[in-house]
Amino acid sequence: MSAPAPVGRGRPRLEGREKVTGAARYAAEYPADGLAHAYGWAVQAGVAKGRIVRIDSGAAEAEPGVLAVLTHENAPRLDPAESPELLLLQQPLVRYRGEIVALVVAESLEAAREGAGLLRIDYDSEPHSSVLTERHPSLYKPDHVNPAYPTDTSVGDFDAGYAAAEVRLDQTYRTPAYHNNPMEPHAATAWWAEGRLLVHDSSQGTTDVRAALCRLFALPPEAVRVTAEHVGGGFGSKGSPRCTPVLAAMAARQVGRPVRLALTRQQLFGPIGYRTPIIQRVRLGADADGRLSAICHDAISQTSTRIEFAEQTAVLTRSLYSAPHRRTTHRLVRLDVPTPSWMRAPGECPGSFALECAMDELAVACGVDPVELRIRNDTEVEPEEGIPFSSRNLVACLRDGARRFGWAERDPAPGIRRQGRWLVGTGMASAVYPARTPGASAEAAAGPDGTYQVRINATDIGTGARTALWQIAAEALEVPGDRVGISIGDSDLPPAAVAGGSTGTAGWGLAVDRACRSLRRQLREAHGGTPPPDGLTVRVDTAEEAGSLPRLARYAFGAHFVEARVDIDSGEIRIGRMLGVFATGRVVNPTTARSQLIGGMTMGISMALHEEGLLDQRFGDWVNHDLATYHITACADVEQIEAHWVPEEDDRVNPLGVKGLGEIGIVGSAAAVANAVHHATGLRLRTLPIQLDKLVDRLPADRATS
Repeated sequence: MSAPAPVGRGRPRLEGREKVTGAARYAAEYPADGLAHAYGWAVQAGVAKGRIVRIDSGAAEAEPGVLAVLTHENAPRLDPAESPELLLLQQPLVRYRGEIVALVVAESLEAAREGAGLLRIDYDSEPHSSVLTERHPSLYKPDHVNPAYPTDTSVGDFDAGYAAAEVRLDQTYRTPAYHNNPMEPHAATAWWAEGRLLVHDSSQGTTDVRAALCRLFALPPEAVRVTAEHVGGGFGSKGSPRCTPVLAAMAARQVGRPVRLALTRQQLFGPIGYRTPIIQRVRLGADADGRLSAICHDAISQTSTRIEFAEQTAVLTRSLYSAPHRRTTHRLVRLDVPTPSWMRAPGECPGSFALECAMDELAVACGVDPVELRIRNDTEVEPEEGIPFSSRNLVACLRDGARRFGWAERDPAPGIRRQGRWLVGTGMASAVYPARTPGASAEAAAGPDGTYQVRINATDIGTGARTALWQIAAEALEVPGDRVGISIGDSDLPPAAVAGGSTGTAGWGLAVDRACRSLRRQLREAHGGTPPPDGLTVRVDTAEEAGSLPRLARYAFGAHFVEARVDIDSGEIRIGRMLGVFATGRVVNPTTARSQLIGGMTMGISMALHEEGLLDQRFGDWVNHDLATYHITACADVEQIEAHWVPEEDDRVNPLGVKGLGEIGIVGSAAAVANAVHHATGLRLRTLPIQLDKLVDRLPADRATS
């Protein structure tokens, strides 16, 4: 590409051709330098809680092509100080149904699968508890919620403020378990060569994976290299080190050759994390005009008996709307289930469903337009801490979205519009997500031929991060894009934070910008603008700069608008159109930014109407284990979807003025769908998903076509 690649101009992905032609290699596709390799197949526990008392591997080991069967009896020993999630095949204990208890390694994938089916394991099972309820006897208050937020907060006197309010709302909202289902399953290829462990992993951050492998196998950092050149999605489930690189490395050491391991779609339902089911109680107190005086958000979720993960469900309520009396709480229960973990916008996503549905109910109770209600409760300072925002353009998003959507034409009365056999309604919701800027390291190098190389261990999980960083580098270097190369996804590169929390473009981008500007300055001041014969390399670390940013409330904001149609006879729901408007600072690449926002919005539709982890409490396991039984939104479910953003120059959020946008698209989107369904039918459903069986017997009587 000879044309410049300035920030703010839409650009196609640098790796796009490789991906569409199949040239891009993913974690389980590497040839391992031409070496003969083996395949692994994970074996999962068949009980919810208990102990392995006998393993008969004779038939499996006799299967032609099988090289080894790894169990707790013979697997390589790992450092017990590591996270229990990664201490695989070390003990005979079973903590949840589906826990990986063995690995069969063979010369072919078919032989590994056949050997796994021949393995016989006997258990001494114990009674288990796997169902989350608001009255579970083991509920407790965790020390903090993910990642390090206070568990509870209180400002003013909620009880007194709520009791004195003219209008009061007290409702409970429920969301089921949701399962990360990236297109590329969790996978790794590992082998040992000359005392060094080499791993290709499907990961959102190879720096952390390398650190974990070093601890587990007692290796120095220089003895481990982990790459993730292309990653086929993660949605949070690949944000922390997972079982696949550990098992692949153990197996490769055992059989003395490279091992490829990819979990099946069915095996993704458990061992790699999921979004916990959540029970949320929201109480709102307001005056007759809808101005909030009191707000309380209580959240109950689950974790495993293995390690604690507390979803930060009520945290967004601390920053979104003004109210003098406030309280948020989180309670947790340890169950005999897999450990929940990150899934796109953890906390803010499910929390926004409850809060934004409650705000819609308050708007109805007060007779105030839902958009106007939110504008009336806007705030100039962060409501709990009282500090200013770096920028806050929620109202701009609400107004621009309402204008684009045609909201002013809306009749607020529910359940009265009819188009043929369809009831039609519209709904909306606000969105908020933190704008963080973690520190990172990056290198920029100038070659004697006039080309430049930028190196940083960022990870592109399908978001377009590689291309955005290339644009930032070209702008900082003030050279055409075709003179800039970029290397990412390799733990041998300068370390950077995981691809998560919508921090990548801001955090990695700042490091790339600083390295490139420093290189350009040194070239100009010390070399007259011409690289020396052996080139010039500059490395920077922005940890100190990012850590010294002034104390401000830093957030991206947005607003969703949805039109829903509900079949009067069957209860089938269709989303006719969905529109989102966001305030996300400086947009580096409009092409990939729009894709990310639309992707998040689509996941919100999926959350509202389709996705549900169904637990069979008899076995403590999910009934639906594949995409035939765990339904997700497909193209046919979305007729028209648009994402826009308002101009926002925020030089206080970080020096680049960039806010992450990979997750805000899903925040509030499920609530907007639920609110639209209520407007269409007059029925308020507070438990997701909203499916036709919950509507069909409750739909209003037949009405004349409007």
